[in-house]
Amino acid sequence: MSTPEMMNAITQRVRHPFRARHVQLLAREAVSPGFLRLTLGGPELKGFLSAGFDDHVKLILPQAGQDRPNLPVMIDGRPHIDGERPTMRDYTPLRYAPVDDTLLMDFAIHGPGPAAEWARGAPIGQWLGLAGPRGSLLVPADLQWHWLFGDETAMPAIERRLAELPAGSRAVVRVQLADPADRRAWRSAAALDLQWVDSLAKAVRPLDIPLGDGFIWAAGESRTMTELRKLLLAKQRVDPKRMRIASYWKRGAVGHHEELGTTPTRGSAPDTGLAS
Repeated sequence: MSTPEMMNAITQRVRHPFRARHVQLLAREAVSPGFLRLTLGGPELKGFLSAGFDDHVKLILPQAGQDRPNLPVMIDGRPHIDGERPTMRDYTPLRYAPVDDTLLMDFAIHGPGPAAEWARGAPIGQWLGLAGPRGSLLVPADLQWHWLFGDETAMPAIERRLAELPAGSRAVVRVQLADPADRRAWRSAAALDLQWVDSLAKAVRPLDIPLGDGFIWAAGESRTMTELRKLLLAKQRVDPKRMRIASYWKRGAVGHHEELGTTPTRGSAPDTGLAS
């Protein structure tokens, strides 16, 4: 059973019981030149829960010579996997369908890497592992305004959030893309101001913090997010407690994740759509 933990006046962190599952690759779709959308499914997905739009699950690829990967189990409060450590990467669960126990996940496939190669070439029907999410940060959808910023790795979380926002709220979205062909025709019940940009810093600099209740969310490459956080904190009326900025990846690093808050926390790679 999930347990809530209040963080500040508007957000709530919910911890979930640890769960690891075997699932199968059911379908693969190219949604743009740089993205594949995979459908995962199987009976072990029953009861899957992802409560936050920027949750992440750990994708576990089969070890060499194995039909199914060994799954982690909790020992002394920490996940443990027997045998050779498999390749694991973290991704945002885009959409779960309980009616048939399927899960959609987007993979950004710019550049090489074992997860990118798997996403491109794994045979339909192949088994893999899925663990988590371990917890969710709940940000109310009915706030007056939402700022959502990021690069390709943030797109699954942004897409989820836009689908959740109600009419009457406003969403300002800026996405920095390497390839304009990866743009999406996103829609939202909220009033949407969406721009695809070459530089997040340049796009965010002229924006003024609106009046009323709102939240700022951003995720992407480490140096870009560090610069963005400084720009945002310098704005009038900004409230650091109503902001979540995360480094989802770092050039030259594997499995990097850092929450860029007052007290940064480090851990495994976040819920990105970046296959590496």
